[in-house]
Amino acid sequence: MKATIISILAAGVLVAGAIVLTAGPSDSGTGPANNVSVVDGTQVIALTAKGRYSPSVSTARANIPTVLRMKTSGTFDCSSALVIPALGYSANLPPTGITDIKIPPQKAGATLRGMCAMGMYTFAIDFM
Repeated sequence: MKATIISILAAGVLVAGAIVLTAGPSDSGTGPANNVSVVDGTQVIALTAKGRYSPSVSTARANIPTVLRMKTSGTFDCSSALVIPALGYSANLPPTGITDIKIPPQKAGATLRGMCAMGMYTFAIDFM
């Protein structure tokens, strides 16, 4: 009986360790996302849609013109049906390609949220 309990606990520790070791910064939401750049006075926020939105949280500058650049590559899941309620945006992204979505300048402290049509996959952009 004691050996069974020890075996179960050891298996649990191994599974938990495997989960921690295989989760990268974009999976866990820890660590800064390096997906925002400014090109010719326009801020570009790059996200990937395939089985989720990556990164799930981005930090961007407030009060400048912004483009959300959605990249798909063999994306045939729900993440291709993009909805951004605050912008009144709803569209099906192409299975492979890049789609640019204009975002009007946002105030500091604003958070823009997007999701798939079913609400299973989400992302947030925090404007500072």
